[in-house]
Amino acid sequence: MDIGELLSFKPEQTPKRPSDFEEDDEDSSEPRPVATAEPPPKVRRDNAESSNVRANPQAYKRHDPSSTEEQEFMENLFNSLCSALMATENRDKFLKGEGLQLMNLMLREKKLSRNGSLKVLDHAMSGPDGRDNCNKFVDILGLRTIFPLFMKTPKRNKKRLLSTDEHEEHVVSIVASMLRNCKGGQRQRMLTKFTENDFEKVERLMELHFKYLDKVEIVDREIDQQVSAGEIDEDEDAIYVKRLSGGLFTLQLIDYIILEVSSTDVVKQRILQILNLRNASMKTIRHVMREYAGNLGDAGDSDWREQEQAYIIQLVDRF
Repeated sequence: MDIGELLSFKPEQTPKRPSDFEEDDEDSSEPRPVATAEPPPKVRRDNAESSNVRANPQAYKRHDPSSTEEQEFMENLFNSLCSALMATENRDKFLKGEGLQLMNLMLREKKLSRNGSLKVLDHAMSGPDGRDNCNKFVDILGLRTIFPLFMKTPKRNKKRLLSTDEHEEHVVSIVASMLRNCKGGQRQRMLTKFTENDFEKVERLMELHFKYLDKVEIVDREIDQQVSAGEIDEDEDAIYVKRLSGGLFTLQLIDYIILEVSSTDVVKQRILQILNLRNASMKTIRHVMREYAGNLGDAGDSDWREQEQAYIIQLVDRF
């Protein structure tokens, strides 16, 4: 199933409820591979036309799955979209198929599909291949959707399956991608958001910075103790991965946003005020971002990595 099929939709085929699962004693709990997004054995449809509706996430825009099996199927659909969006050509299909509009609506509806739609947006907008999706997301008023999620992480319940850290990672990743990829008027609209309501988004940004800095410092102390005790090897790559999973990855995204929004003088002044109030230093942010630049992944060719490293160092030096 390609990304076009996943996003295909005919309004007249929408069921009143996006569920028609029948009980089946055979393989009732056997998970299916994420990459295939094929329905579990419990899925039954009366005809091929109805099945086409079930095979895309549109049906979950305003309705939650009615069973655990159906929820697993829905999650597989979103995971399949994320996998498909790793291919450059699928970013364009996602854009033309109005995937951004669908994910934006799902975020607003506050159903279970919000969890998957947040992850899909993150994949669609990341890296150099996410440029068009980032600009389009601003055009469709997506900032009105993403920034409330940035300002306040929803409480975890049956409607929000992502942990607090997972939610915040996806949200700051989306914001960071838009700041990197948006140009012209779209970028200016992004930067303006951080000056609104007495710089409330800057306050939130710095709150997240200190939260994840604390997490990383705790992980660093644990690693030092384990290395000293001979419990783990002094493998730099393995240690770096452990630090990333312990909060460093999200901290890097947050600090990248700090550097980007600091291009606005009044925002930079507020950031410096908050750092001074916390007896914190700009040096910490610079160190985090220099380390980030030195460990860029393989999302793009070598020319892209060199350009990205140069861009980040430029931001650091300006900060």
